[in-house]
Amino acid sequence: MGRLVLALMVVACTLPISTVVNYVVPDPYMDEIFHVPQAQRYCKGDFNTWDPMITTLPGLYYASLAYIAPLFPGMQWTGKARSFQEACSTAILRSVNISLAIICALLFYDIVIELRPETNARSATRQAFVLSLYPLHWFFTFLFYTDVGSTTAVMAMYLACIKRSYWLSALLGSLAIIFRQTNIVWVAFVACMGVLDYLDKFSRKTNLLTKADTLVESEIDTSVLNKRFVHAQLKNRRNVNSDKIANNAVSEEKLHQSRDSEWSGVLGEFQFLAYRIWCEKWGILTNFFPFLLVAFAFIAFVIHNGSIVVGAKEAHPVSPHFAQILYFGLASAVAMAPVHFNLSKVAVLCQSFREERTKFLVLFLAALISALVSVQFFRSVVQQIWRFLG
Repeated sequence: MGRLVLALMVVACTLPISTVVNYVVPDPYMDEIFHVPQAQRYCKGDFNTWDPMITTLPGLYYASLAYIAPLFPGMQWTGKARSFQEACSTAILRSVNISLAIICALLFYDIVIELRPETNARSATRQAFVLSLYPLHWFFTFLFYTDVGSTTAVMAMYLACIKRSYWLSALLGSLAIIFRQTNIVWVAFVACMGVLDYLDKFSRKTNLLTKADTLVESEIDTSVLNKRFVHAQLKNRRNVNSDKIANNAVSEEKLHQSRDSEWSGVLGEFQFLAYRIWCEKWGILTNFFPFLLVAFAFIAFVIHNGSIVVGAKEAHPVSPHFAQILYFGLASAVAMAPVHFNLSKVAVLCQSFREERTKFLVLFLAALISALVSVQFFRSVVQQIWRFLG
C-alpha cells in the first residue's frame, strides 16, 4: 500500500508541473538541443549518426525507445502519432524521466525498508517522497536529461547489493554506466559497501558458531559416554560447516583481542580491514567477481575510446577538481542538517556556545579569515592568468 501511495504522490506532483513546463518551454531547452535530436534519430532507426557534442553513452536513448514502443500503438490508434518518429516528440521524451522518477521513488522506498526494517509504511513513504524532492533530481525530472535515469540505475544497483544479489547489482551498474560513464565511481562505492557487508555477515556467522560450540561443550555431562557423544557431534558439525569457518573463528577471536592493543587509530582500522579481506579473499572474489568484470570492461572502453567521454573530448579532459569535493560536502551537509540537528541538539550546541564563548568566537574568526584569504588568493591567481593570456 505504501508503494502505491508514494507513486500516486509523485504523479500528482510531477504531472501538473510537467504540463506547465511543456507549455512554457515546448522546444528543447539547454542541453536538450543535443539529446532530443539524437533520440529522434534513434526513433527513425538511424543508429549510426552521432552528435559529436554529446559526451554520454546512449543509455537514455535506448530507455526512450523501450518506453515509447508500448505507447505507440495507442498513440497511433488515437491519431496522436502516425509514425514512430512522430511519437518521439519533445514532450513525450521528457515524460520518460517522469516515469523514471516514479521508479526511482519506489527504489528509495525499498532501500529505506531494507536499511531500517522496523520502519513502518507511512514513515518509509514520507522519507522516500522527501528524497524524490531533492532539488537537482526534481529539476531534471521535467527535462530530457540523463540525470534521472542515471540516479534510478544507481539506486537499483544499490538496492540489489544490500539484498546481496551481487550479479544483478553489477548488471545494473553496467546500465548506470551506459547512462553516465562517471557512475563507475558509484559502482566502486557499492562494491565496497557490499564487501563490508559481506565481511560483517561472515563475522556474525562465525561468532554464532563459536558461541554455539561453547554452549554445547558447557552443558555436557561429566560421564565419559556423554563426553564422547558430544565430541563426536561437534566434530560432525565442524566437518559440515567446513574447516574454513573453524579456522576463521580462531583468527577472528585473536584479531579482536589484539585489535584494541595493536591496531588503534585510522591506520589500524585499515590494517584490520585488509587482514579480514585477505582471510576471506576467495569468498570475496567469488561473490564480487561481476564488479571486477564491469571495472575491466570500463578500463577497456576508456583505452579504446581515448577518453571517458564520448564526444567533445577536448572540452572534458580528466583533471583533479578538488572544489567538487567541497560542493558535495556542503550540499550533503545542508541536505542532512534536519537529521543531525534536531531541537535537542541545537539546545546542546547553544549551551556549549555560552559556556565556551571565547573559543567559538576565535574559531569562527579564524574560519572567516581563512575563507577571505583563500578567495582573495584565488581571485589574484585568476587575474594574473588572464593578464598573461591577454
